[in-house]
Amino acid sequence: MRVDIWSDVVCPFCYIGKKRLEAAAQQLGIELEVHWHSFELDPEAPIRQEISNSERLAQKYGRTLAEVEDMQRNIAIMALEEGIQFNWQNANSGNTFNVHRIIHLAQSKGLGSEAEEAFFYSYMTQGLPIGERETIEDVAARIGLNPVEVDDVLDSDEFADFVKFDQEVAREQLKVTGVPFFVFDQRIALAGAQPREVFVQVLQQAVETCSDEVTTQQNAVCTDQSCDMPDTK
Repeated sequence: MRVDIWSDVVCPFCYIGKKRLEAAAQQLGIELEVHWHSFELDPEAPIRQEISNSERLAQKYGRTLAEVEDMQRNIAIMALEEGIQFNWQNANSGNTFNVHRIIHLAQSKGLGSEAEEAFFYSYMTQGLPIGERETIEDVAARIGLNPVEVDDVLDSDEFADFVKFDQEVAREQLKVTGVPFFVFDQRIALAGAQPREVFVQVLQQAVETCSDEVTTQQNAVCTDQSCDMPDTK
């Protein structure tokens, strides 16, 4: 089954959503054909932040440092349930435009999901400076990309149009305001890191029906204004 996913590698809910989707597909015995699409949460971000990630988020979202740290702890608990070690204290955010370009390179080699997983891991678990060239080259080598091809991409504008096109489609056609955002079989949309059982239901629906596009409720997402747990009140 084809699944198109819009995400950013500095979005913890995108990593959580990836794991939940994979688990749901495995449960149902469905083989996924995943197409990854770019969505920059902070296109104006510098290559490397000069303050801690918690301080950055507090400034960006207009919250206190204590509120942001509580948010991060809650996300870490959610991530751990999916086997993800989110070391939020060490998270080192930065501009992800070049990361998205390398993910497109990887996808052209059939390594899109491997690239996403490796970049998520490098940011969330290893705490590597995600925007820096050294990190990008290290992750690319880790999944088997040719270092010469990686350097050629980073030294040029190659795949820049792919990143921009993905974001235009997301915002102008799909009206995406936050990620992760999933489109199943090019007709059923799902926003957020939904519970695993919701992914199971949507995958079953995609297999069993030929209905028009259906968008379910939004769950945990990162937007350019917030990255928080859903309000369950």
